[in-house]
Amino acid sequence: MLKVVFIGDLIGKPGRQLVKELLPRLVEDFVPDLIIANAENSAGGNGLTIPIAQELFRLGIHVLTSGNHIWKQKEIIPYMPSEPRLIRPANYPPDTPGYGSYVWYSGQIRIGIVNLLGRVFMEAVDCPFRRGLEEIESLRQITSTIIVDFHAEATSEKVAMGWFLDGKVSAVCGTHTHVQTADERILPGGTAYITDIGMSGPFDSVIGVNKEAIVERYLTALPIRFDVASKDNRLCGIKLVLDETTGRALSIERFQMAGHL
Repeated sequence: MLKVVFIGDLIGKPGRQLVKELLPRLVEDFVPDLIIANAENSAGGNGLTIPIAQELFRLGIHVLTSGNHIWKQKEIIPYMPSEPRLIRPANYPPDTPGYGSYVWYSGQIRIGIVNLLGRVFMEAVDCPFRRGLEEIESLRQITSTIIVDFHAEATSEKVAMGWFLDGKVSAVCGTHTHVQTADERILPGGTAYITDIGMSGPFDSVIGVNKEAIVERYLTALPIRFDVASKDNRLCGIKLVLDETTGRALSIERFQMAGHL
């Protein structure tokens, strides 16, 4: 059996503190082979910097995924081609810096990780279904164990991706909306699925941002500075157990862990 932890969207400093505080306990209790985290909002809730990426690797995360906010901190652009453990959506144009997938090796274990970006209510990118399948078929030459981070807005698009990839990958894990969903399941073809694994950060907020600022924005429609909130911090994500030979999912479990820092 292979065990994988996938941590939901890290929100600014609170998200990073949660990893530092709670990841050791998670590792001790579950003993995962691989730890993945979505890090596109870990720098002040808006992008990722090189020092923060390096900090997250030092804290024990093996692979960082991202999404549409990955380019907000410009210093990350030249860094991405040099750090294959940090991936961006594979359905960006071919000349986009960085990699859309990564194969993690540990002894005889090989696990592929693919990042895809949705198109509904999002920016214009290549088709995540067709481009994703191309990336997955390439990875399947190396390993049958593949985990997909589908960074998308629309629930319907995420569910459709789950059915599209059922039997082709080990898990389809939704990110981006910051609200953990209660629809985790194993599809008939052996693929674990969840619409959103949730965010890791302040829950006394509106998806991680100070709630007063968001409410004011809705009331006035005026530009307002968004700052990361700081209270009721929780680490969210999923635990996966996979068949080492076939790559089929054996179990998927949501978690929320309260922080104390």
